[in-house]
Amino acid sequence: MRIPEEIIERIRQSADILEVVGDYVSLKKKGQNYSACCPFHNEKTPSFNVNPARQIYKCFGCGKAGDSVRFIMDIENVSYPEALRSLAKKYSIEIPEQEATPEELLRQNERESLFIVLNFAKDFYRKQLLESEDGRGIGLSYFRERGFLNDTVDAFELGYSADVWDALLLEAQKRGYRPELLAKAGLILTNDRGRTYDRFRGRVIFPIHNVSGRVIAFGARILVNDKNQPKYINSPETEVYHKSQVLYGIFQAKQAIRQEDVCFLTEGYTDVISLHQAGIRNVVASSGTSLTIEQIRLISRFTENVTILYDGDAAGIKAALRGLDMVLEEGLNVSVASFPDGDDPDSYVRKVGTEAFKKHLQDHTQDFISFKTEMLLRDAGDNPFKRAEVITEVVQSITKIPDAIKRQVFFQKTARQLRVDEQTLISESNKLLRKQQDKPVRPRNEPSAPPAEPPFDEFWGDMPVEPAPAAPEQPAKPAVSQVQTLYYRHEEECLRLLLNYGPVELEPSVSLCHYMLHELNGIQFVTPLFRDMLNDIRAGFAEQEIRSAEYFLRHSSREVQQQTVHLVTNRYELSDGWLKHEIYVPTELDKIADAAYGNVLRLKKTIVEDKMEAVKRQIAEAQDRQEYEQCIELMTEFKHLKEIDKQIAAELGTVVTG
Repeated sequence: MRIPEEIIERIRQSADILEVVGDYVSLKKKGQNYSACCPFHNEKTPSFNVNPARQIYKCFGCGKAGDSVRFIMDIENVSYPEALRSLAKKYSIEIPEQEATPEELLRQNERESLFIVLNFAKDFYRKQLLESEDGRGIGLSYFRERGFLNDTVDAFELGYSADVWDALLLEAQKRGYRPELLAKAGLILTNDRGRTYDRFRGRVIFPIHNVSGRVIAFGARILVNDKNQPKYINSPETEVYHKSQVLYGIFQAKQAIRQEDVCFLTEGYTDVISLHQAGIRNVVASSGTSLTIEQIRLISRFTENVTILYDGDAAGIKAALRGLDMVLEEGLNVSVASFPDGDDPDSYVRKVGTEAFKKHLQDHTQDFISFKTEMLLRDAGDNPFKRAEVITEVVQSITKIPDAIKRQVFFQKTARQLRVDEQTLISESNKLLRKQQDKPVRPRNEPSAPPAEPPFDEFWGDMPVEPAPAAPEQPAKPAVSQVQTLYYRHEEECLRLLLNYGPVELEPSVSLCHYMLHELNGIQFVTPLFRDMLNDIRAGFAEQEIRSAEYFLRHSSREVQQQTVHLVTNRYELSDGWLKHEIYVPTELDKIADAAYGNVLRLKKTIVEDKMEAVKRQIAEAQDRQEYEQCIELMTEFKHLKEIDKQIAAELGTVVTG
């Protein structure tokens, strides 16, 4: 169903860009704007910029840009209507539309359909837990035995699936959901005899949410002793669920992680839930899988500090230690806390309570390097060969740390712990670094790669263009000519001034928009996107409307939106230091009339020079055909253009030769 325009406008007005983006990354104030490491590509130096005044974001690294709706579309990979619905839910805005019929569901793309059917399954399991006799007597009793209170059950949307062959399937079919969709969502299975049944029957249900709170999968625990069945089963990989990219509890924990500036990482669902209930809410779980690079980067959106909470089992700790070097490699500060043998975070917090648990963390948390060194030394004892292996292994971990100062601190501390000379550790690290830098040399008889094409974005900003491939055996040609580049730059600057300063009055009753459109009268931009945007501004002005940035930021074309964000976003801001020292630096607005006048002149100069080049080519062709009268006419035209070019150059203060 179509969402009414007035509701769309209400959603846009309500959605604050800082709140929306802040659900996914940790923003830090930088001048008038906010910055963070981009959630769309891996980076260690923040290039992602959020402008609260204009309600837009832009990454100067990968080029992603837009408003709150576009951000949800990009980060969740959903359609425009789904992004609007997501924001409407966040801001408690009711969308007056009917429930989708089975036919309408068929018309939706598969990803959106999966979200819908997974949400249906979550609601079904919740209802089974809270309203059915078996749910209350078996499922809810189990959660009560674990000490989970009603608020906790609600916060994690826990559920129950009855030990019935196809209860979910039958209810889903009643609601119009196709079995094929349920199978793609991982909710049902079909056996060798062709019978279809519920995947999670006879288990308590742990919904798995993504960062924005949408259910993407389920974990389920069996409640009877059955050697033929695993204790826990999880949803399979689907279009919306990739277990290597998900952390259990991240939706419930993200705000606390940001506030506490540390993320506690555990292994299981109940660890997360018990600690959350105890008031320790900055906790997530890897859900029994080995920690992945994607999970580490997910944590890094909210904090640089990770504390791993391990069970007391020594063998398990040693196995897990081997996977933590990549956390260091990503630049995170890693600490480790273990618990007494036989205890995990869940059992320990229930045994000792919140305050004693926090005290245990304070007393038993070590940085990862020290913890690893201590563990390995304990095993090595006095054996010199094993101690040498310990040194090598610890140095390998320290070498993974990208920050040179942090590496130096760890070399000093570890040298004391290992009772070896610090320089020995540094020398060993340098050997490892040299090995990493040494790359295989191309064999002499192997042909080298053809010359690379100049980067198209260097000239054309954010415009999505696919350059034509170069001919075989020939060097690639430049993507654009020099004159095209000049057209692009001057047209882009004209639009930038119009979008940022269109309503500004240069003199009474004469806005910058009025002035520039008058000066550009009769000129059509060469760049198609810019030509369309300028014509849009002209159409608005004819109706006495100045269409500035806000108009184009809400444009139906994504390309127009992206270009508008690019035009109104400044990468650099004036330092507050100038104000502190009472030094006034003129702003662009102070000189806006000169900027507009100069840029229009530069564009006109490019047009004149382009025409001069065209006339020169016509003269050469006329000479080849011996059409001398036409040559004289063309030379007269060229002389006239040259005079105009000189006049413009004199106004701009540039030198024209020839």
